[in-house]
Amino acid sequence: MSTENEPIQQQIPKGVMLNAYPDSIGGKLSDIVGLLKRPELKDIFSLFYILPTFFNSDLDRGFSIIDYDINDELVSKQDLESLSKLGITFKFDLILNHLSVASPQFKDLLKKGNDSEYKHFFVDWNEFWQSHGQIGDDGYVIPKDEYLDKLFMRKPGLPILKVGFPDGSQRPYWNTFYQQVSHKQVAAEDFTGIQGITGESAAAIATIVNENILAETDIEHMDLDGYAHYRNEIRSVVEQNRHYLGQMDLNAESDKVWAFYEQTLKKLKNYGAKIIRLDAFAYLHKEPGESNFFNKPGTWEYLERLKKIAKHHDLTIFPEIHTEYGTGLHEEVASKGYPIYDFFFPGLVIDALERGSNKQLLAWINNITDKGLQTINMLGCHDGIPVLDLKGAQVDGVNRNGLLDETQIQSVIDRIIERGGRVKNLYGPDGKKIAYYQVNATFFSALGEDERKMRLARAIQMFMPGIPQVWYLDLFAGKNDYQAADKGGTAGHKEINRTNLSLSDINEGLKQPIVQDQIQLIRLRNSSPAFLGELRIEDSDSHLLHLTWKHQAYSATLRADLRDCSFTIEHYDKHGKQAGMSY
Repeated sequence: MSTENEPIQQQIPKGVMLNAYPDSIGGKLSDIVGLLKRPELKDIFSLFYILPTFFNSDLDRGFSIIDYDINDELVSKQDLESLSKLGITFKFDLILNHLSVASPQFKDLLKKGNDSEYKHFFVDWNEFWQSHGQIGDDGYVIPKDEYLDKLFMRKPGLPILKVGFPDGSQRPYWNTFYQQVSHKQVAAEDFTGIQGITGESAAAIATIVNENILAETDIEHMDLDGYAHYRNEIRSVVEQNRHYLGQMDLNAESDKVWAFYEQTLKKLKNYGAKIIRLDAFAYLHKEPGESNFFNKPGTWEYLERLKKIAKHHDLTIFPEIHTEYGTGLHEEVASKGYPIYDFFFPGLVIDALERGSNKQLLAWINNITDKGLQTINMLGCHDGIPVLDLKGAQVDGVNRNGLLDETQIQSVIDRIIERGGRVKNLYGPDGKKIAYYQVNATFFSALGEDERKMRLARAIQMFMPGIPQVWYLDLFAGKNDYQAADKGGTAGHKEINRTNLSLSDINEGLKQPIVQDQIQLIRLRNSSPAFLGELRIEDSDSHLLHLTWKHQAYSATLRADLRDCSFTIEHYDKHGKQAGMSY
């Protein structure tokens, strides 16, 4: 019996989870519904993590939310009802740290300025740092070095986006993640109403400004060639033709932000959600002099506050966090009663299959079972294959080992890159790379497009503790999409593993043995009561992997050879009837 001071252990539903965008297959969620109704996919999924293009968004493939209403171009309420009838419950994202510049809240702020009720809904960079730095030439505060050195960057440069206000001022707002700023071309007529500007001058100014726009020159640094005394008027015209895209950080000190979270969780519950992934939560609590990533105790206070709101709506929340294994932060999060993402598993599987060794993978499996960690694992996902997470770390002056050493991690990275993967890095305040983060590739391509390895990787996942999450493209043995990655701009590396599949692709894919075999493995995990029981790891040579799940009279055993990727599965039902698979 738990005491009042012990954390409440949140429970996640059992079964296998599909992971896809609403338009990943066919073009709309209704096409995925149709796929899941096919007899070939009967009983293989109990959960569905639908990525946030489910909502109205404008950037970062859904993670720049405009609002949490249903995106009716891709989703209908009938789709949700049909999925519920199939016995599928939903996992959705709540993107805690930010909203789009196109959100109703930020648009109100841009329109009304200081008179907006959302004046404190977002993080005004200059207000936040006003007593902790100096205003630079570009109009934003540059924090003192002792503060700046503690910032954790997701992109080069300071995390700000300057936006134009009704009074003509430019104000910087905290923007941790993505932004896109563009200016439309101006016309001579845009300047003809300005006192002192003739028609001839208006045409000349328009030509000068458009040349600077093409060169992506900031208005403050444009050479206006004799028209500099009109800079304020020209600025006003240029800003009226400015187009923003950006994920603007929320100010969690604002009561309005917490009211928004409450309303959103209620809305997600009404859609049929059971699990809520807290995206980018670790960046939410900000305090001068502290890291902007999981600073304590503020981050814990926010999480507990969110957990209480979620409990009211009968929702399970789990924080999405990437950090080095050596920090022990995953265990700290789990000890507070939260499920965690198993970001360690994908890299460990690649390492095990490439080196033919079970040592590091078994160490992690034992870690999960010994410490009772609740996990959701995956091979591929909408993001990259994690590698930073496998590292060791120095904590309080003590070096703590990672799950792989630096040489082993680099070997995993090199192997994926040799096979066409793209690297995502992290940056310091000076714009210099400070760490690798993840490698973007389909999991099939990361394994050298070797069907034996893909099949065994899926089998191992189905015998792992936790909830297996299956990326739709992995299920169909998708390959790296280099054309999409090259065309994708700043975040193009992610598009390498987000190829939308047509219904024709699906029909052809379902005929392939690698797809059929994965479906068989997933169905076993999703439907057998054996996986409701306990996992036993059998002693074996280092190149072998023997895992057995047992619950009452049911059992399922995987025996795999990591060197040649052969494996067998034995399954016994309550009547002692045996079924087997051999690959």
